[in-house]
Amino acid sequence: MTAFVLAVPSKGRLQENADAFFARAGLTLAKPRGARDYRGTISGLDTVEIAYLSAGEIAAQLARGAVHLGITGEDLVRESITDADRKVALIEPLGFGHANVVVAVPEAWIDVRTMADLDDVTTAFRARHNRRMRVATKYINLTRSFFTRHGIVDYRIVESAGATEGAPAVGTAELIVDITTTGATLSANGLKVLDDGVILKSQANLVASREADWSPQARDTARIILDHIASRARANAYKEVRTRFKGCDQALLEIARTKFGVVLPFGGPTSSGMVTLHCPPMQVYALASLLRDAGAETVSVASLDYVMDQANPLYAKLEAFLAR
Repeated sequence: MTAFVLAVPSKGRLQENADAFFARAGLTLAKPRGARDYRGTISGLDTVEIAYLSAGEIAAQLARGAVHLGITGEDLVRESITDADRKVALIEPLGFGHANVVVAVPEAWIDVRTMADLDDVTTAFRARHNRRMRVATKYINLTRSFFTRHGIVDYRIVESAGATEGAPAVGTAELIVDITTTGATLSANGLKVLDDGVILKSQANLVASREADWSPQARDTARIILDHIASRARANAYKEVRTRFKGCDQALLEIARTKFGVVLPFGGPTSSGMVTLHCPPMQVYALASLLRDAGAETVSVASLDYVMDQANPLYAKLEAFLAR
């Protein structure tokens, strides 16, 4: 049987965060042959092979169909995969690896705040110097697409091989397109982000490849993995609230639903007034107050580990993508 391949970042905070993400979903990644090995497994899922790769290589392998699912940044997907929305699907943003791809210019350019201002400056620069303004970047495709949308043509890209933020200071470029998390490094190099210069707000995503071998066995494996992830996400979105009292009726529960976003996973109250509710965490106290004011003597609140629904929105997204 062909293995189902899940690609995970091979080092650093991305690997740590990916391991923790899967662990929270009840999927324990392991390296049976030692920490230095670049192949791993998921405990209890013998059909899955973990491939530990760089984030950039994961994007490339997804494009080729060499892996079924992979964790990588959206910036790498958009930059390195031509016609990305046809070749891969961003199944789920994972909440880590946040960074923005931005257009940054020298702070000394006090009159340049927007892309429209930059358009004017690049045109004037070419007229004055008889050459195009240079943009240092590793994000060639994203830069070209973004500049085209803003009608900027008087520039040329200088592919950056090192620290992009230092290019204006050393004279190899006039401005840059780079990735940033806090903007501190840009500021330290005398650069500022244009007001409308955020090209992409990126984070780590769980990405699916269209070109992978999606046999029935592979789809079954994907469903198991995505069930774990979706059920954990659903559990994080709610607290379980239980109570029992005679005044607990459909009218009261409708107030709870419309006012506090409560859902009833097992239907309305029993004949004895017993009911189980799922409530957004920030609304738990308000819901408990409503129930006690209506006559409940005791309201219990518990955390949820997993909530497994019949429908799985993540797997449905994968199926819809593969059917296109």
